[in-house]
Amino acid sequence: MNPYIQSVILGIVEGLTEFLPVSSTAHLRIVEAMMKIPLDDAYWAMYTIVIQAGAILALMLLYLTRILDFFRTFPRGEGGDKNIGTHPISLTIIAFICTSIPALLLKKWSDKHLGSLSAIAWALVIGGIIMWAVDWWADRSEPHTTHTEEMNLLQAIWIGLCQSLSAIFPGTSRSMSTIAAGQLVGLDRPTALEFSFLLSIPTMLAATAYDLLKELHPSRAAQLSGAVQAHVAMTSQKWIILAIGFLVSFIVAFGVVEWFLGWVRKHGFTLFAIYRILAGGALLIWGAKLISQ
Repeated sequence: MNPYIQSVILGIVEGLTEFLPVSSTAHLRIVEAMMKIPLDDAYWAMYTIVIQAGAILALMLLYLTRILDFFRTFPRGEGGDKNIGTHPISLTIIAFICTSIPALLLKKWSDKHLGSLSAIAWALVIGGIIMWAVDWWADRSEPHTTHTEEMNLLQAIWIGLCQSLSAIFPGTSRSMSTIAAGQLVGLDRPTALEFSFLLSIPTMLAATAYDLLKELHPSRAAQLSGAVQAHVAMTSQKWIILAIGFLVSFIVAFGVVEWFLGWVRKHGFTLFAIYRILAGGALLIWGAKLISQ
């Protein structure tokens, strides 16, 4: 397949799935395998990282006013009743730290044991069932946190720890983990969704920078052990392919986030839970055969 067309397709997949609770990692992994893209190729590994930055940029622009408001009111908050430990910015940082530590400690183990398509398929199915059950339960419960400014430290820690599951178990979905975790501790849907988006910004920026640094500047020891590819040799064509994926991911993500917010306020997360279960089941049954064709 033409690499420019591949880049457009992958950019669309990334933009569509990065902030939906369906796992962008799973979808990119499946589509890359179907298009016979070598998953151990250093360039395509870097490409996958860079197009995520396009989706991050879209989210940051959409939430720019909200983010600036948080910084403007730091540390006392909009109502003057917050402090440096309870302000939304502080809670986001704390949740990010709670995500990062388990994810870094278990990353090598995860890459070694949980990167297969069957593991990703099971993560899709199990995550879908959990999301459906949590959303059903939340519909029948009265949330006690209806604004991000009302969140507390324990809620932030819990959501951060749950988000680390998406780094440890590919296919779980960062959005699914944080949204379901938020609902379980009393956040209503819009608040769980907003905090999920806010937390995704430092998480994705850090993960993207870390992975990109690994690809572009691998340590000598890692190269000798064969654990990491050598420096990526860039050409004008490769830069164009990269730019196409980044731009397409940005445009698609920009539209998807607005649509997702509107859908969730009216309908909840059941549609995405059902999709995860069906997609994971299909991957378990037909995935290997489809990808080998």
